[in-house]
Amino acid sequence: MTFATFLAAGCCNEKSEAEGGATPLAIDNALTDAEKAAGKFTPEVMWKMGRIGSQTLSTDGTKLLYTLTEYNLAENRGITTLWLRDMASGEERRLTDYNSSNSAPQWIDNDNIAFLSNRSGSSQVWAMDTEGGNVRQLTAFEKDVEGFGIAGDHAFYVQRVKVAPLKGSDKYADMDKSQVRIYDDLMVRHWDYWDDGSYLHIFAAEYADNKISEGKDIIGADAAWDAPLAPYFDTAEIRLSPDGTKLAYTCKPLKGTEYALSTDSDIFLYDFATELSRNLTKEVATAEEPFVGYDKYPVFSPDGEKIAFRSQRRAGNEADQQRLWVYDLATNSVKYITRGHDICATEVVWDGNEALYFVLPWRGTHQIAHIDLDGNLKHITRGNHDINSFTMAEGKIVANMNTISKAVELYDVNTSTGELTQLTDVNREIYDNIRFGEVQERWITTTDGKQMLTWVILPPDFDPTKKYPTLLYCQGGPQSIVSQFWSYRWNFQLMAAQGYVVVAPNRRGCPSFGQEWTDQISGDYSGQNIRDYLSAIDAVAQEPWVDNDRMGCVGASYGGYSTYYLAGVHQKRFKAFIAHCGIFNFESMYGHTEELFFVTNDYGGAYWDKANATAQRSYANSPHKLVANWDTPIMIITGEKDYRIPYTQSLEAFTAARVRGIDARLVSFENEAHQVFQPQNSVVWNREFFGWLDKYLK
Repeated sequence: MTFATFLAAGCCNEKSEAEGGATPLAIDNALTDAEKAAGKFTPEVMWKMGRIGSQTLSTDGTKLLYTLTEYNLAENRGITTLWLRDMASGEERRLTDYNSSNSAPQWIDNDNIAFLSNRSGSSQVWAMDTEGGNVRQLTAFEKDVEGFGIAGDHAFYVQRVKVAPLKGSDKYADMDKSQVRIYDDLMVRHWDYWDDGSYLHIFAAEYADNKISEGKDIIGADAAWDAPLAPYFDTAEIRLSPDGTKLAYTCKPLKGTEYALSTDSDIFLYDFATELSRNLTKEVATAEEPFVGYDKYPVFSPDGEKIAFRSQRRAGNEADQQRLWVYDLATNSVKYITRGHDICATEVVWDGNEALYFVLPWRGTHQIAHIDLDGNLKHITRGNHDINSFTMAEGKIVANMNTISKAVELYDVNTSTGELTQLTDVNREIYDNIRFGEVQERWITTTDGKQMLTWVILPPDFDPTKKYPTLLYCQGGPQSIVSQFWSYRWNFQLMAAQGYVVVAPNRRGCPSFGQEWTDQISGDYSGQNIRDYLSAIDAVAQEPWVDNDRMGCVGASYGGYSTYYLAGVHQKRFKAFIAHCGIFNFESMYGHTEELFFVTNDYGGAYWDKANATAQRSYANSPHKLVANWDTPIMIITGEKDYRIPYTQSLEAFTAARVRGIDARLVSFENEAHQVFQPQNSVVWNREFFGWLDKYLK
């Protein structure tokens, strides 16, 4: 049965859901007759797609629970519902209605689930049975619960805690209308918010009689840092032991300038019996292995005797190799499991007590791999796809997977053969009626004789006898993979559907091709990776179906920097540029941004460090120093709440372009940050994006 059929059948228990008389969000995202007839992928069609989120198998492997988010474009909002699939019959049903948003589901036992819901007016933990009945509220705290876990008779939850007064109205009670912020140290803001003196903390609690009790703040009432870590606040950084007696978590107990300059997080272990925490990674640190980079994502073995975690060797390098380690609680010792393998390990799941599965970034894709505690590695899946995460129980694996041409669906994974069998089909109507372009895998020779994976996406109904406008896509990061990703912000098929060939290179700095390839870009922003971009577009431009007089260059974040830099060195290759939230002026960026470890690592140091040759080379090659060479129309897009690459960088670039007399447009979103998330903003973004390209390339 298709997703649309389930909606029509109304196969969920609505009666027990309505709390507070909330008005349900209307979801009717069927394609119109006109959209079916056109068969064209548009921003409006994209926002009709359902988006699968997290997934988890019941402990006996018989049932699959997952989340689905749907949007109402006119209302400019979405809602997340919980779905249950019977693994034997394939029958699916929606467990929650559209009165409230429900997320973060987990199994209490094989017949009961817990989840976060805002149905009471705030975010609290709720539970229900697998029929959608027996709905009960497990927490009723004054503050929102932003993450939780339950095991045995213990639980944890995450809440925001006020630690220090940072506003004038906090400090001076008689000046309650004051809007001043007062700081003595970094970081004054992060990602998309100002530091207001409040932080997310983990609370250890009891679980009994369908209630999670008021817990103990195990981070410390005066701890001015977040656990889970900012800016993503990922609850997966916290894990209860299977018997619920211990809690492993990630914490970076630093603050101020030290916090801004370092990635030194550690794995901590809290014991419910003693009510004490230990810093495990610092306990086992040695001169050879000091554990001074990111140590994150602890995962208990089924017997509770070991903890797997991911560790990066270098403090300040967020893109260092993600190594897989295992800590043994009995011997208080650690073992580097992926030693000798030039790979990264993510999304780790135990296979019994002596081996693990994990997601392996591999040559522009994401696969499932298996490794035992002796380091014997085996690739389980292969192919051009991205497995983002997976859940495992009783030998069954269900993967969350997408490609450039297909949004996330859930797949059964045969662990013997690696065969993938599709389970869900939430967007079947889209794929049955909308045409997508061919995705080609190409390996292009770079200027230093290496092979670079480049995805080439052709327009639907491609005709090789015609000539097409062509876009060079510049990836952000800069250390992020140009993989088989499906994006609702930068969607290759959406670009192709408007009649563009898309060229997407895995230039230097993109992971999954070995750590040397990833590391090369740091301290060399203007060097080899720029030559890689030009190698890719020049190679594809030799095709008879590429119109060399109608080529454009687009990118966001580091891709925005790349666009600015290429605008100064492209030698007439491109007829239009688009830079979204890009770095324009390295010196001002150093003072504008917040995570100083990033620019310190990637630029090589601070701009005032005149003895630092790497840093001085970086600043000497800042894009703003090439503006005299700009000669091509450029659109600049930014979000006014972006504090990672603040909107002032975009204003500098726009000012330079207009003073130089270059056709330019500034598109500034008042209520967006580094990315554009809101539905109507997204549609406007795409209309401006393609309007600019069409003006100059068609």
